[in-house]
Amino acid sequence: MARGEEIAAGNRLGAQIRDTLGLFRASGFGRRAVLLVAALVAVIGLTAYMQIRLNAWNEPFYDALTRKDMAAFVTQLGVFATLAGILLVLNVSQLWLDQTMKLTLRRGLFRALVRDWMAPGRALRLSRAGKIGENPDQRLQADIDQLADLSAALGIGLFQATLLLGSFIGVLWRKSEGFTLTFAGQIHEIPGFMVWCALFYAAAASWLSWRVGRPLVALRAEESAREATLRFDLVRVSEAAGRIALERGERAETARIETSFAGVVGIVEAVILATANLTWVTAGYGWFTLVAPILVAAPFYFTSDMSIGELMLVAGAFTQVQGSLRWFVSNFAVIATWRATLFRVASFHRAIRAVDRAEADDGAPRID
Repeated sequence: MARGEEIAAGNRLGAQIRDTLGLFRASGFGRRAVLLVAALVAVIGLTAYMQIRLNAWNEPFYDALTRKDMAAFVTQLGVFATLAGILLVLNVSQLWLDQTMKLTLRRGLFRALVRDWMAPGRALRLSRAGKIGENPDQRLQADIDQLADLSAALGIGLFQATLLLGSFIGVLWRKSEGFTLTFAGQIHEIPGFMVWCALFYAAAASWLSWRVGRPLVALRAEESAREATLRFDLVRVSEAAGRIALERGERAETARIETSFAGVVGIVEAVILATANLTWVTAGYGWFTLVAPILVAAPFYFTSDMSIGELMLVAGAFTQVQGSLRWFVSNFAVIATWRATLFRVASFHRAIRAVDRAEADDGAPRID
């Protein structure tokens, strides 16, 4: 494979994920991570089941309010206290497992990457390899920390959203039975009407979020690179303060630092603008979702004998389905940051492995 083709292959998302997973497996933390994942799956599964029970509680609770039945109302308050107590325990357990998983990922990636980097003579050769060899401190500290944090958060969030979607979509489908639409003088029944509404609503919002938010991937990567350059310039001046003072180089160094900082300001302004544009979509979607379940269920309520309790049950199921489908919409900016960070860590690891071969090939490696 030619060098250009090899670089292009290494820049693909799948190759970056495989490379990073291989790096983690080499760290010795794989077994611990598997146990944590198993525990998270169990806790999230129990949480989904309890949320189904809590949503079903809406019907008898609101029906008791409609009937002004004090005895049933008090009984349902007791049921709610039990369900909420169990969910509280599960939420705390999930938080602990979540944070522990993030720390485990960070420990594994840090250990494996440092050991590769500190192979005899490799750190020196990498420092001569061009831009990729600059600021290894950021790759090993900030980038690994962020990659571990985002990988755990996104993975857990995606699994939980998928599980809740599968759990509540059946409820929503059953409650949508019997909806008819009159068109051109004919009556048409639409099975699962509210499910299709939820899917269409979430798909439209996801597509719009992708269209508006995709520039954030490149902008986040560039922001990290410029921040690293600024930090490198500041550290270099601090280490060379004596020589700079002796040569009266303060003015030149000030100009260099201000230039680096101006680059950071420019890219941060671009990120702010792109994030603001994305917020128009995500925030607007979130606010409208407050009334969307009632609007979708209203035709059933006004044309049938559906009770207030059933209406609230259906609204709760619709909200859960929307919350699951909204995962992509709500996390597009986070996914963009995760991809940018994954690229930086994977490219640094690839450079570490390639620097020895590059040195042998031409004696002057440059892996930009």
